[in-house]
Amino acid sequence: MQPIEGMLTLDRALAQTLMGSPELAAISWDSKIGEARMLQAGLRPNPELSYELSDFGGSGVYSGLNGSTSLVQLGQLVELGGKRSKRTHLAAVEKELADWDIESKKLDVLAEANRNFLDVLTGQEKVGLTTELVRLAERARDTVLERVQAGKVSPLEGTKAGVALSETRIQLTRAQNELAAARSRLAASMGLEAVSFDQVSGKLETLAPIPSTEALNAYLDRNPDIARWVKEKEQRDAVLAMEKAKRIPDVTISGGMQYYADTNDSALLVGISVPLPLFDRNQGNIAEAEHRRIKAREESRSSRTKAAATLSEAYRMLASSYAESKSLQDDIVPAAQKVFADTEEGFREGKFDFLELLDAQRTLFMAKESYIASLSNYHKAVVEVERLIATPLAEISAAARPHPKGARS
Repeated sequence: MQPIEGMLTLDRALAQTLMGSPELAAISWDSKIGEARMLQAGLRPNPELSYELSDFGGSGVYSGLNGSTSLVQLGQLVELGGKRSKRTHLAAVEKELADWDIESKKLDVLAEANRNFLDVLTGQEKVGLTTELVRLAERARDTVLERVQAGKVSPLEGTKAGVALSETRIQLTRAQNELAAARSRLAASMGLEAVSFDQVSGKLETLAPIPSTEALNAYLDRNPDIARWVKEKEQRDAVLAMEKAKRIPDVTISGGMQYYADTNDSALLVGISVPLPLFDRNQGNIAEAEHRRIKAREESRSSRTKAAATLSEAYRMLASSYAESKSLQDDIVPAAQKVFADTEEGFREGKFDFLELLDAQRTLFMAKESYIASLSNYHKAVVEVERLIATPLAEISAAARPHPKGARS
């Protein structure tokens, strides 16, 4: 597989995931397995050829082969009750179920790749933030050392500045290690053996208004985990029809030639064989199929209820992280930025001591770190919601917008 070099976009990462994911490569064979089962289900039973030799190897006139009787017979099982058509229909429905499971796995894999991409993008932002923090700490230390040399502050202030710088460098190393781990996870989800891309591109700070919960619930049936239950119930119906058809016994028709060695005569023979359903009328399997059919209806309801609850929880996370990100973006981070800028200027002028500068610096860093984490949570919540409704939120928002007068839909 060709390595991906340079800048990696989300679209390219998802496209590579579809092509290179080992999970998708494995589950995609389920569709071909289903096709093979459909082929096998439509085949007729093979005829049976039998040969029988009797009346030989005994005593008297039966001591040799002169008194033997030979029988060559060809038999064919004839399936009754529409078994073959019902079997073929069952295999076709099971193949469609496999296709739904493949679609579900595809969404899972793409959602995981999307989250891994966000982890890398978030990691890059954190490395950039801590790199800036190290730069600020270095500038503060240099300023403190100049003031120590000028005799304006105690040498202890220089020691404090050095310790603060060391702490920020440790934070930078930690952020770089977390980024490296996130890059490895992303590469693995795309089916790459090693990380070959340089960076991922994207705007973490992009926030889009979220649709209403009612609008999202209207798309819940697009979720393949929900949509598959239509075919699941059809499959249970097909199994029940198949088991009922098995109550009707199949007929074996045979015909052949019998040869008598003692007289050199031969004769034709025909036969028919029919099982007598006196005891086993497949009643147990029919009852099981009926129970499974009823169970499928309950499982379908349960699956939709759970999906709706999961969507509700994901929506709350989405709304919460959106509101938090907007607050940090519009108010908290700009305020912390202004406090730090004023404190840094006052520190250079001797109005504030180093601890006050350090406190303002840490406040700014924590605000920006919270902002990055909140943005990451927002985008991951978007991924979770889109997985649950199998529809991009942008598509729902566009559909909800009123069309201009005179515009055609």
